[in-house]
Amino acid sequence: MVVLGACLGSDLLVANSLLTPPLLLTAGISVLVCRWGVPRLRALRLGQVIRQEGPQAHHSKAGTPTMGGLLVVPVGVLVGGLISPGDERLLGLAGLTLATMAIGAIDDWTSLTRRTNTGLSPKGKLLLQAAAALVFLIWAARGAWLGGAEAGDVALPLGWVLPLGLLIWPLGLFVVLAESNATNLTDGLDGLAAGCGAIVFGGLGLQLMLRGHEGDPVLAAFCAAMAGCWLGFLAFNHNPARVFMGDTGSLAMGSALAGVGLLSNSLWPLLLMGGVFLAESISVILQVWVFKATKGPDGVGRRLFRMAPLHHHFELGGLSEVAVVHRFWLASLLLVVLGLMLLP
Repeated sequence: MVVLGACLGSDLLVANSLLTPPLLLTAGISVLVCRWGVPRLRALRLGQVIRQEGPQAHHSKAGTPTMGGLLVVPVGVLVGGLISPGDERLLGLAGLTLATMAIGAIDDWTSLTRRTNTGLSPKGKLLLQAAAALVFLIWAARGAWLGGAEAGDVALPLGWVLPLGLLIWPLGLFVVLAESNATNLTDGLDGLAAGCGAIVFGGLGLQLMLRGHEGDPVLAAFCAAMAGCWLGFLAFNHNPARVFMGDTGSLAMGSALAGVGLLSNSLWPLLLMGGVFLAESISVILQVWVFKATKGPDGVGRRLFRMAPLHHHFELGGLSEVAVVHRFWLASLLLVVLGLMLLP
């Protein structure tokens, strides 16, 4: 409701804003597609394999259909792309999003066929993601869409600009890989990644309309379409989840966010508004680093968190799964508000 209210407010108060129609359209279509598709995923026995080292309470979720991203990501991409078919930026965004969805699908399928929680090797998955990111960056550079008025410029708060020049290439590659894997790590509780993703997409769409004189209604509407597809998915993914998005959905979500950030020179808003994704990723990095740095002769080290990613730390601390999810949604919402207050 918050995302819908914000989109309605933007459409009523901001010139050229058209966020509500794509939001409602993709949400409605996603609900219908999931209503049709979830039973078919179950019939195909695409049941999630729960990792043994995860919280014991999650083992009851084994067998819940996964790869739900296949149902809703194409809906968001298609509706978002039809907003302005002549805008080539949308073609690049669609290519990146669908490519990472396919990588996630291969990873999920490999995991399901092996009946383990590991699909592609981490190195193999990263190389495939990097290849998709490089193709996208080449496409964006060809259209001179990387950076602001000067190629390679990155907008910062208070009117500051970071002139990176050619360094925008390694930064762009890092952003795509980091964001897609951060959303992947966040997808660990029912409704967590879908809810946070819808909020962040909505926030990015709003900031694209609020900054400058005319905003960027095309990319803003694409964000609204992607927010809508995840809101529709949330109807089936909230606790207790009837379907999981899998890597199929989470990798696509992160790459789409990164693509919008790069094409619209919104890396700073993405960093701030996607702070929950960032925190989840950093918690894993810190957990591994501390464990390795303190490892004794017995091969056991200390742990900074009860369990990583961060949502499991709070879950094992006594909060219910639903309470953790709602608090993370609220954190995302507050970060979006802060990001809107610090527009570049």
